[in-house]
Amino acid sequence: MLAQTVAATEVDLLVVFMLAAGVGVFVAKVGRFPYTIALLIGGFAVSGIQAVFGVQLFDIKLSHDLILLVLLPPLLFEGAATTDLESFRANIGPILALAVPGVILSVIVLGLVGQYAFGFPLLVSLLFAAMILPTDPVSVLALFDELGAPERLSTLVEGESLLNDGVGVVIFSALLALTEESLRTNTPASELLSLSRLASTAFEIALSSVGGVVVGLVAGYAVYRVMVNLDEHMTEIVLTLILTYGSFLLAEHYLHVSGVIATVVAGLFIGNRGVEYAMSPQTKLSIFNTLETAAFIVNTFIFVAIGATTPVRQLAEFAVPIVVAIPLVLLARVVAVYPLTAITNRFTPNGVPRNYQHVMVWGGLHGSIPVALVLGLPSGFPPGNELRAMVFGVVAFSLVVQGLTMSRLLDRLGIATRSDDQRLYELLNGRARATDAALDAAERLRKRGDIPSDVYDDFTEEYEEEREDLRDAISQLMQENPDLRREELLIGERRLLQREKNAIREAVQNGVIGGDVGDRLLEEVDLKLNRVNDGESTVDEQEEAYEEFWRTQAAEFGLDIDPPGEGTTD
Repeated sequence: MLAQTVAATEVDLLVVFMLAAGVGVFVAKVGRFPYTIALLIGGFAVSGIQAVFGVQLFDIKLSHDLILLVLLPPLLFEGAATTDLESFRANIGPILALAVPGVILSVIVLGLVGQYAFGFPLLVSLLFAAMILPTDPVSVLALFDELGAPERLSTLVEGESLLNDGVGVVIFSALLALTEESLRTNTPASELLSLSRLASTAFEIALSSVGGVVVGLVAGYAVYRVMVNLDEHMTEIVLTLILTYGSFLLAEHYLHVSGVIATVVAGLFIGNRGVEYAMSPQTKLSIFNTLETAAFIVNTFIFVAIGATTPVRQLAEFAVPIVVAIPLVLLARVVAVYPLTAITNRFTPNGVPRNYQHVMVWGGLHGSIPVALVLGLPSGFPPGNELRAMVFGVVAFSLVVQGLTMSRLLDRLGIATRSDDQRLYELLNGRARATDAALDAAERLRKRGDIPSDVYDDFTEEYEEEREDLRDAISQLMQENPDLRREELLIGERRLLQREKNAIREAVQNGVIGGDVGDRLLEEVDLKLNRVNDGESTVDEQEEAYEEFWRTQAAEFGLDIDPPGEGTTD
């Protein structure tokens, strides 16, 4: 019996990946068509065939636990680990504003309007809003990566998506408990939504979110400390996978705080500090290749599965509320994005441009999270079939219509996506990093005596020649594209300045310098970072464009120091 079940599951998975392979061939032939959306449409085709002909081509059932416990953690972790922490910090104001008060505001607006538009009781309408409104990192990360969206826009949309799911899940859980109590006791919503109950719910949201942050930091730091003293990339891959699922399970099921936020924070920690201090080049390459492969496989499965399990007959039956829900969901998104970004723009030097705000409204895609939540409704929930149809209908519109028009919207708004020059640079830079990692690994193998010296010489000669060719190619590309060179200069400068900050902090912690001196040095680095984030480099080709504080202090003491950019002369 078990063997039959395993064999049936293998057949279903084979069908999924055969469909994915067919979609991949189609995308390769057609050209720039988002792969993930093509997978979804392929899944819709399977669902339509099943409904019309009564055949069962796809027998895997999506469930709340399958999405949240199995599929979501690696996608969240990979998305967070590949997010630049400095860019995330620079945009933390609008990200947090949209991820926390933005979700709450949009849920309230859609819930209040929805009770009249759909004819639901207030609590049920709020429950639908809590299910559908959190934006989905699975969909956003996949689409923005394919389109090559600008780094800051990607950080804003992806950062919000990574954080607001935790808030959305907590709000959904609280509203589901209230709704079930109302239906069971026939108590009106006005009595349940008292000030004390609302305050208690707000406290639960805050506790769950903060708890998720703490769990993510503790779990990430624990794995980081092990990796610092370890140089075995296969073991470190296993540790990363343990952290991916362990942080989620520890937070969600044992400590009852946000597993989504815990996984995101752990991913940010390992993807930034872990990469900086705990991973060799070979380990970085192995871990991120593993995460990328896992995310691709999970993405493939989840998009096909959402499409194939879409209840086609229920979509037709509840077509009217679906059509009404789509513009209302967009309206609730509008109500959150424009006012909150306007407020944060008043308090941040580098505000969110209006064209970015348009993309954030239209790019707030809804996918796996709403599907997981609606599938988590208890059996026999009174408007369950209608809610399921509405969620799947809005998700289908969001992923297909909004997703397919995203590239055109970026073009019309004048937002530059990744050019052919940038793609070539990424290819050359990626290969150069791989070559460096291979040479480092060869050196370690030679020192351990694992490869003979003549083999090592042949190997390094070939790879060093390739490395020089890559450097020449990158240099030529930079000379022919000054805009690309400047962009990479700013990215590199930002990373170097962040290392400066870390070094100063460690010097203060170790007692090498005093706290007052450390604060002054950190302040100066932050000033440089602000200039870099505003697109202004502190260096140019001839001389350094920023005179550091230490130079003026040394001159006051009579030390003979050359001005920045000038060397000593004989």
